[in-house]
Amino acid sequence: MSAKPRTPPGRGSASRGVVVAGVALADCGRVDHATPYALHAQAARRALADSGLDRSVIDGLASAGLGTLAPVEVADYLGLRPRWVDSTSVGGATWEVMAAHAADAIAAGRANAVLLVYGSTARADIRAGRRTGDLSWGGRGPQQFEVAYGHTLIAKYAMAARRHMHEYGTTAEHLAQVAVQTRAHAARNPEAMFRDPLTVDEVLSGPLIADPFTRLHCCIRSDGGCAVLLAAEEYAPDLAQAPVRVLGTGEYVSHSALSGWEDFTLSPAAVSGPLAFERAGLTPADMDFAQIYDAFTYMTLVTLEDLGFCAKGEGGPFVADGRIGPGGPLPVNTDGGGLSACHPGMRGLFLLVEAVRQLRGQAGAHQIHRADGSLPRLGVASGTGGWFCSSGTVVLGAD
Repeated sequence: MSAKPRTPPGRGSASRGVVVAGVALADCGRVDHATPYALHAQAARRALADSGLDRSVIDGLASAGLGTLAPVEVADYLGLRPRWVDSTSVGGATWEVMAAHAADAIAAGRANAVLLVYGSTARADIRAGRRTGDLSWGGRGPQQFEVAYGHTLIAKYAMAARRHMHEYGTTAEHLAQVAVQTRAHAARNPEAMFRDPLTVDEVLSGPLIADPFTRLHCCIRSDGGCAVLLAAEEYAPDLAQAPVRVLGTGEYVSHSALSGWEDFTLSPAAVSGPLAFERAGLTPADMDFAQIYDAFTYMTLVTLEDLGFCAKGEGGPFVADGRIGPGGPLPVNTDGGGLSACHPGMRGLFLLVEAVRQLRGQAGAHQIHRADGSLPRLGVASGTGGWFCSSGTVVLGAD
């Protein structure tokens, strides 16, 4: 690995560009031999090696969801002493929101290189009986008025999907198409946890979990981790990989209780997405792919609408003809997504890793190409947290 840049960035500079210096996955899927801390460390080491930089350049850390003093415990475990930290936790959108914060800090000169890192053994913990207790999220605050009625996480998403079906004629077949095309991406990715092809009938005939969702409308449960290293553009000449630039970001927080959600058919990506595209000086039509949080099939459909890839209410027909699968005009969740590749709890950081790999042309067997056969140049990653409570969107571009 190289030493620090030839001309180290100066803290306090007015504004500078931000690049993705390194990305990596930790072991994912079925991981019974590691702790969440070990997966953090494995992902961090791999991302640093991917960047070609020395660990001494890291002066910022973003981490959430592990330890009593996150991210202090993660920093200590990794042997880092960061001067800039973020532990924002807004559910699945956490990592896009923290990437936005880190990019702002680097642009302003408050940090030079920020490591975003995540690891979880959610699957292994449940199998070993280590995860117990109340997972209903909220005996106090605004949610106390809904917890008593037994709303589960999936039930909240199912109600939103049903409203969209009522308002716009979206069908269960439309939603099933999301699962089928996402699995088609996973079939090309040797790292995906589930790779066998699916049909719409197989999705629809599965056991009903929460109407209209059958089992295959829902994300898988896995273990895994990943890391992303963001850095000031002055580091670009010293990188081992072609830099990917952060072009625009947006974030938005909506409701916490469903009773505070004004429109079940409108996700917070309707705010974070336009903000990110405007700041990037680009439009959805410019994107070569989209990486979208997909805990449930409806999330993909409604987020495509709210990012502006199609009009409100047209998400069903938009995904119905193979448009988001391999070879389609807008590949979505090209690694297989949370529905088929991996979902260790909070998947937002995986969206950024996959986006960077695609823009570098390093996705291997599941690499996508533009219509002319060239590599993708622009992509968007959009994470959703809670039950459409938060959203973070990041627009990325090849150097």
